[in-house]
Amino acid sequence: MRVIFAGGGTAGHINPAIAIADSIRKMDAKSEILFIGTKGGMENRLCAEAGYPVWHIDVCGIKRKICFDNVKALYKAFTATSKAKKMIEKFRPDAVIGTGGYICYPVVRAASSMGVFTALHESNAIPGMAVKMLKNKVDRIYVNFEECAGLLGGGKNIIRSGNPMRTHSLNREKTREELDIAGKYRYVLLSFGGSLGAETINRECLKLMKNFTSKRTDIFHIHAVGKNGYPEFCRNFSEQGLSGCKNISIREYIYDMPKWLTAADLVICRSGAMTLSEIAASGRASILIPSPNVTDNHQYKNAKAFSDAGAAYTLCEGSPELDRLSELAETVLSDKKVREKMEENAKTFDFPGAAEMIAGEIFKLKENI
Repeated sequence: MRVIFAGGGTAGHINPAIAIADSIRKMDAKSEILFIGTKGGMENRLCAEAGYPVWHIDVCGIKRKICFDNVKALYKAFTATSKAKKMIEKFRPDAVIGTGGYICYPVVRAASSMGVFTALHESNAIPGMAVKMLKNKVDRIYVNFEECAGLLGGGKNIIRSGNPMRTHSLNREKTREELDIAGKYRYVLLSFGGSLGAETINRECLKLMKNFTSKRTDIFHIHAVGKNGYPEFCRNFSEQGLSGCKNISIREYIYDMPKWLTAADLVICRSGAMTLSEIAASGRASILIPSPNVTDNHQYKNAKAFSDAGAAYTLCEGSPELDRLSELAETVLSDKKVREKMEENAKTFDFPGAAEMIAGEIFKLKENI
């Protein structure tokens, strides 16, 4: 089996593709996998880490305001499809799978026009622009939320699969041993704002470190700042006198995130669909700070579903309730019953086996085309 994946920009688009790719290789070790992305995208680091090659096409998004940059974006979009066709002709894939991002549309559109089997995966409750534009041109669409299937008009080619995730051990103590923190700390606190970073989460977590975790040597706090603002955060971290805190680790990006989710007692993060699926799979208590800068406020809807089920606390950006972050973190970590109940409720959102199911279907459906 030869498969091209098109998706990039953020980890939320790339990690599902890598999970499916891993499953394809498990089913057929001779499978050839190729990712198509952009030169500046995070797909380059993540795919390299996973052992997959990346070919590049220069494409970017169209801004909502009228500006000259949109002229360049339209030109790149126009030429991207022809470039994608050349790559497809060279690689000769049996299937092309798109998982979102600017690169997804031209590659999947090109493959569809060439008669190659095509599929899409949408992790959010609200379908992205690429999925909307391609919905009538692909052989299969996999969705995480039932709501998304409805918004795409339904149909036999739309399947609810859940979010594909890379498999990993869910044993907390064993994972802490692998991370070399077993026996050194009683609790593990994991915080992050996404692969690109989130200014609000970085700011509030810096306060949390200053007012809470730096004073609790029984807590190991690992925080991923993200690509944007990393030097500034490190500078502020040092200015706050936190550089000497051995129980706080600052990273730009956490490559072994599944392990840290497994090791964690509490997670503080945004509420994108992929992030919540990972939290559900690991069964971890969380404090969610949804991004307000997303289509149809879908992150708040995701977070509310978790908090309504007792799986998380939700704190809205720009609200005074963000001041409760330290208080809620202490409540979750200090009260075992509260924490365990949240973990139990988080697991009810888990949808296991998505990557394996999609990979299996790709093999079967390709044979029938």
